[in-house]
Amino acid sequence: MTRTATAYAWCSHLIPIYALYALLFADSGLSDAQISVLLAIWSLTAVVFEVPSGALADRFSRRGSLVVAGALQAAGYATWVLFPSFWGFAAGFVLWGLGGTLTSGAFEALLYDGLAAGGDEDQYGRLNARVDTIELIAQVPVAVVATALFSFGGYQLAGWVSVAMCLASSVIALRFPEPERGSEDDDEPGYFATLRTGLRASIPIKRAVLAVALVYALDAFEEYFTLLAQDWDVPTVWVPLATIGIPLMGAAGASLAGRLPFRGWVLFASGALLIVAAWLAVPPAIVLLGLFYGLYRFVLVHVETELQHRIESDARATVTSVAAIGSEFVAFAVYGLWVLGSAIAIGVMVLLVALFIRRQ
Repeated sequence: MTRTATAYAWCSHLIPIYALYALLFADSGLSDAQISVLLAIWSLTAVVFEVPSGALADRFSRRGSLVVAGALQAAGYATWVLFPSFWGFAAGFVLWGLGGTLTSGAFEALLYDGLAAGGDEDQYGRLNARVDTIELIAQVPVAVVATALFSFGGYQLAGWVSVAMCLASSVIALRFPEPERGSEDDDEPGYFATLRTGLRASIPIKRAVLAVALVYALDAFEEYFTLLAQDWDVPTVWVPLATIGIPLMGAAGASLAGRLPFRGWVLFASGALLIVAAWLAVPPAIVLLGLFYGLYRFVLVHVETELQHRIESDARATVTSVAAIGSEFVAFAVYGLWVLGSAIAIGVMVLLVALFIRRQ
C-alpha cells in the first residue's frame, strides 16, 4: 500500500504544466478576471460533482475512480494544448475538475481502509503526511522540467508531457489493493443509499468536516503563486525556478505534521507572513510566501488526518467529499479577493480561518 501510494503521489504530481498554466493563460491574452473565472469554473465543476463522485467511489470502486481520474485529467491538458483560448481552457478545467472529484475522497478512503484492513489505521497520519510531502516535493523537479520544456518547445511540449504523466498515474492506480467494505451478502446499498449514508455520517462530525473545508479552501491561493512572482518583477521564464522554494517549504511543513502535534497559533502565523509578503511585493518576499505555505501545509495535514479518524461510516469517500465540496464554496472567496487585487485580503481570510480552527 505504502509503495503504491508513494509511486502514485509522485506520478500524479510530476505534471510540468502545473508550473506554467497560469502563465499560459496570461500569455494567451486572458485578464486576471478571466483567469479567476476559469478557476471558478474549475471549482463549480467540483461543487456539482464532488459528493456524487465520492458516493460512486464508495458504491463501486475507489481504485477505478483513480484510474478514470487520470484519463480525464489527461484529456483536459490535451484540450488546453489543442485549443488555447478562453473556452478551450474552460473545457480543460471541466475535464480536470471531473478528474479531481473522482480522486478527492476516493484516494484518502482507499489509503485509510487499506491500512485499517491490517489494523494499522493509526499510521494514517504519517502516511498522509508522507503523501502530502511527496506531492509538494514533486513541484521541484516539475519546476526544473517545466523550465526546460518551455525553453525547447513552449507550452505545447509541457502540455503533452503532462498528458503522458496523467495516463501513467492511471496505470499505477491499477496496482492499489481495494479492501472489501461492508457485508458480502446481496443487500449492498445502492448509489443513492450510499450517498445518503455519507451525508448523514457528516452531521455528527460537522466541525471536523468544516475545519477541512475551510483550511483546504485556502489552497486555492496556490494557483496565483506564479502570477504573484510575475507581478513582483520576476521574468516569466524564471518564474518556475524562482518559486521552487515554496513547495519545498510546504513539504517541510507537511512532513513535520506527521511528527509534531497541532498548535493553534501556526495558522495565525502563516496569515501574518502572507500579509507582510503581499505588502512588500518584491522578489525577496517569495521567501515569506514559502514560509506561509509551509505553516499552512502543517495545519492542513492535521485537520485532514483528524477528519479521517472521526469517520465511522463505510461511506468514507462520500464524507471526505462533503468536506471537499465545502472547500470549493469557500474557494470562491479566494478567487474574488484576487480579482479585487488584494493578496493582503486573502491573508486576512487566513487569520479568520485560524480563529475558527483555534476555537474547535
